[in-house]
Amino acid sequence: MDEFTQFLAGQQPWLQSLIGVTLLALAALAANYLLKHVILRAAAPWLDRKSKTIDKAVGWLVTVIPLLIVANGIYLVPYLPERVREVTANFAQTLIVLSIALAIVKALTYLNELYERLPQSRNRPIKGYLQVVKIIVLCGAALIVISILIDQSPLLLLSGLGAITAVLLLVFKDTILSLVASVQLSTNDMLRVGDWIDMPSMDADGDVIDISLHTVKVQNFDKTITTIPTHLLVSDSYRNWRGMKDAGARRIKRALPIDQSTIRFLTDEEVTELHRFRLLRPYLAEKQAEIAEWNTREILGEENPINRRRLTNLGTFRAYALAYLSHHPRVSGGFTVMVRQLEPGAQGLPMELYCFADTTVWAEYEGVQSDIFDHILSILPEFHLRLFQEPSGVDFGSLTTGDRI
Repeated sequence: MDEFTQFLAGQQPWLQSLIGVTLLALAALAANYLLKHVILRAAAPWLDRKSKTIDKAVGWLVTVIPLLIVANGIYLVPYLPERVREVTANFAQTLIVLSIALAIVKALTYLNELYERLPQSRNRPIKGYLQVVKIIVLCGAALIVISILIDQSPLLLLSGLGAITAVLLLVFKDTILSLVASVQLSTNDMLRVGDWIDMPSMDADGDVIDISLHTVKVQNFDKTITTIPTHLLVSDSYRNWRGMKDAGARRIKRALPIDQSTIRFLTDEEVTELHRFRLLRPYLAEKQAEIAEWNTREILGEENPINRRRLTNLGTFRAYALAYLSHHPRVSGGFTVMVRQLEPGAQGLPMELYCFADTTVWAEYEGVQSDIFDHILSILPEFHLRLFQEPSGVDFGSLTTGDRI
């Protein structure tokens, strides 16, 4: 070492500086290689093998050591101008701050990955909160970097922030709104990853696949992605279908328009004929006994049938539809089952079927609903009823040919 020192002292000043800078660069590169390609590779089996994020976080953190070597070793290089030493040291310190900030950001990302492996992460995501912390870390790093470059205390910069608070609030308006909205969504359990939501104002109808600080991503059923600003999910209305999935049943609510000209009383022969329907027998027996008792009590000796109570084809059909739904194996019995009349209009008399299928799977639900209405539509003529339908070209053609459809 003494011989090398004597050799270095005997060289020109510029050559001494060049040799010193070269040795400093080699020392920094050697430290960087040793840390990242030897020590970290040896420690890899003890790190998380399910994610590379923690490796990147540690990689950014160990980058600080070679930069510290440069920041401190530059002052040992002989005959360098003082200005060069200060600029190099400041630049190395800036990179140290950025490396630490990026290591913290990667560590927060890894923390979110660990949390997402837990079952409760689907109900209460923390990604939005961690993004706020990342913004604070990066803003703090930017403040320190500026203070290093201008060689001033960070407190001096902080004291001047009060004058630009209004500007910062304007710049970070969306971030502040999104942060408040994220807290409300999480605290009130309004939205989870995996929820099916319907938001017509944003043309969103699908499953939530990601909830972050600024945006919520919804994968629509046509596989397109709709990105919704987080704060709109608090200020605007949307429908969350999670309650349906939790209940395990999906509602069927559809009305059949009955042609009002086909509604009438049933004759005794037609009532006898309807006893063929097993589902109608209890209703017919109970209703006939009730009607016979009322007629005997209220209009004894009255000959005109107009004054008597009688069964109607529409009421009997309604009873059959209710019995059919109540006995259907795919209709959930723990929910409301109802067949009701809606207000009649120019499109006929709507007869609404209201029940719940025992599945929330879309394809299965549509199959159950179709099977129910296939049967109801096919059985309708047995009650001498007809659906209302707007006249078509075939109907108008039958008027000219004399055919009856």
